[in-house]
Formats: sequence, structure tokens, C-alpha cells
Amino acid sequence: MDNQKIKELADKYGTPTFVFDEKSLKERMRKIKEIVGNSVSLCYSIKANPFLIPAMEEVTDRLEVCSPGELDICKALHVPSEKIVYSGVCKTRENVKEAVEYGAYAYTAESVLHVEYLQMEGREKNKKLPVLLRLNAGSQFGMPKSDVLRIIENRDKFDFLDIVGIHYFAGTQRGKIKQQIEELKMLADFFDDIKTRYGFVLERLEYGPGLPVSYFANESFEDTLKPVKELADALKDIASRCRLTVEMGRFFVSECGMYLSKVMDIKSNKDTNYMIIDGGMNHVTYLGQVMGMKVPVIEHIKGDGDENAAGYVMPAVSGMKDENEEKDYAICGSLCTTADVLVRKVPFKNLEIGDLLVFFNIGAYSVTEGIYLFLSRTMPRIVLIKEDGTTVLVRDYVETSKINTINKYL
Repeated sequence: MDNQKIKELADKYGTPTFVFDEKSLKERMRKIKEIVGNSVSLCYSIKANPFLIPAMEEVTDRLEVCSPGELDICKALHVPSEKIVYSGVCKTRENVKEAVEYGAYAYTAESVLHVEYLQMEGREKNKKLPVLLRLNAGSQFGMPKSDVLRIIENRDKFDFLDIVGIHYFAGTQRGKIKQQIEELKMLADFFDDIKTRYGFVLERLEYGPGLPVSYFANESFEDTLKPVKELADALKDIASRCRLTVEMGRFFVSECGMYLSKVMDIKSNKDTNYMIIDGGMNHVTYLGQVMGMKVPVIEHIKGDGDENAAGYVMPAVSGMKDENEEKDYAICGSLCTTADVLVRKVPFKNLEIGDLLVFFNIGAYSVTEGIYLFLSRTMPRIVLIKEDGTTVLVRDYVETSKINTINKYL
């Protein structure tokens, strides 16, 4: 999208605003599907960006739901139950009951307790439930192999469960593809071991490879599909042995999003030039960014100036402007905390109040991961660009002051 179209979006919808491009997203998903082939199913982890559910429902086989709230979103959007993999930690019996009533392609069991909840709910509904046992990968998620084997060994006691496979996810932004290849071999051996021990064949593998995406200016954007290309042969190999679903969020949707923010103030102190934007760390979160030390991909688009400040700019401030001189700036947000620094040092030419800053590769997580309630700032608008180029406002500004206000004194 060229700068003129981005500026038109900012003029139409204002700032701060998240913009998600459904056409570019679907094009990326089609390319990924071509790389992995038809034997590999794709599952979108909706926690990455729930506003992309309708688009992703069209181009993926499954949607991973990790909380009761996410299930409510899917209900509101009338997502077919057979598209849902119901996952997530901290499930209560009531959560499981609600999920089973709606239905799912499979239910992930994070623990022995979850297995018991699912068994109880299956018995109550007199319905056999398809279950994926989540195998621990070194974190708080899933079960050790010993628990998985014990459940399979005693599967006759879980007569309302159909243990169909394994769910495995080790982490995100993992750039050494050798790790994923070794994991897939380990999982294939584990499937074989279960077959040998118990004469039991696991049919499905829900696998999250955690492929990396590029965020920062010093990283390569030459071929952002390279990680899945490098892993494709290993995925196809295990897909020949079981029904494989590759589950991802960040790798699918990061590139389709941008964040529009306006320069609200410019000032200088000692050797540092500061710009204040109408967003900040409450909206912009890049995984791996530490206190603004890394520079994401940012576009500076000239604005129409600040009509509110016209004629009142102090000479010392206006003297900072020099169209031919590039100056370094710290990009700071609208929160009253010294932590609200998006970038500590990045060069700009002819920066003025009212200019537009566009943060790219922000299609995943920022829209839900920011500290939105801090200081009761307004939450951004969210705009979708449809495949035909039309734009739709899917969420207006939200005043968090209403959420942070008590209704009455107790």
C-alpha cells in the first residue's frame, strides 16, 4: 500500500488506528498452503488477532480457541464447531461443559485433570469426545510423557473419550529450523513407541512450530516464507504417517497489519530529541523489543500540520525544523511512565507535529496484548481492508475510563 492511501486512511479514520489487510493476509496463506501441500492442514491460533477470524476461517482448516472468551467470540461470529480446536490452560468443569455444548473438532487436554473433566462431560452428554493429549515441551503447558502414556495405557477407563492424537507446541520465534525437524522426529518416534507398547495408533498431530517472523530493521525481509520452506519436507513426511495440523498465529498474520499514529509533540533535552505520538507501548508490542532498543519498520508520512498549534509554535521549537537535516529521535508514547519508549534512537528528516508514523508487521498480538487500561487512554480504532479494497471500521474508539470507573462507593 502506498503512502498516499495510508494517509487517506489516517485522514478518514483518525489515529491511533490498527489497519489489517485481508487481501495480503489471504495471499500469504495461499502461498503457505502451496508450500506445505494438501496433506498438511492449517490451524490459526486466534489469540494472535481475533479480528481476523472471518478472513482466516476462509483460508485455514481449523481455529484454535484458548479461553472461554475466545469461544464466546466464535459463537458470536457463528464459527462452525467443526472448525474449532478447543485448547488452553486453567479450564474449569464449567468451561469444558460450555465447549462441549458448542462442539469442537477436538479438545486439548493440558493435564490429567482436564482428561477427567472431559470424561465427566462426555458421560453426561453420552457422547464420545475427540481428545488431543498435550505433550509438555519444557514449560507450564501440557503433560510429561509419563502422564500421556499412563492415560493411553488406561484408556479403557475413559470410555467417553476418543484419544485421537497429540498436541505439541514448544514456543514462538524459533529461528533454528533444525529444532523443529528434531521435534518432528521425536514425535514420530513417540507415536511409534505408543503403537509398539499398546497396539494403539494415534491418528492426529496438532503441531505448533513457532516459526519466526522479521520485525526489526536489522533483520531480513527478503523472503519471509523461508522458514516454512525449510520445514516443508519434514512436515510432509510426518503428514504421510498421521493427520497433521500445523498451528500458528504470529507467522500467519504479522505482515498484514499496520498501526497508524500521529506526532503530537516534538521537543529536545540535552542531546536527545523526543517526539510524542498519540499511541505508545499500550498499543505497540513487538516480541523481542526491549525498552525501545530495537527499531521496527516505520514509515514517516508528512501530515497537514497541526492547525491547533499554527502560529503559536515557539521559535526554539520551530528552529528544530530543517528539511535537509536528518536528526535522531526517541519515539515516546502518550503514557506518563518513562517506560513508554517505542524506539530510543531513529533518524527522521523534516519531522513536524501532525506527521504520521506507520508501524508495520503488527498484525499479531499488539491489538490485544497492549496494556490498554493504563492511564485510561482511548483504545485505537480497528479497520479492515477487504479483498475488493473497501475499508470497514470493525471497532470504534473505546474509552477505557468507563472500564476504570467504579459505579459507586462500597
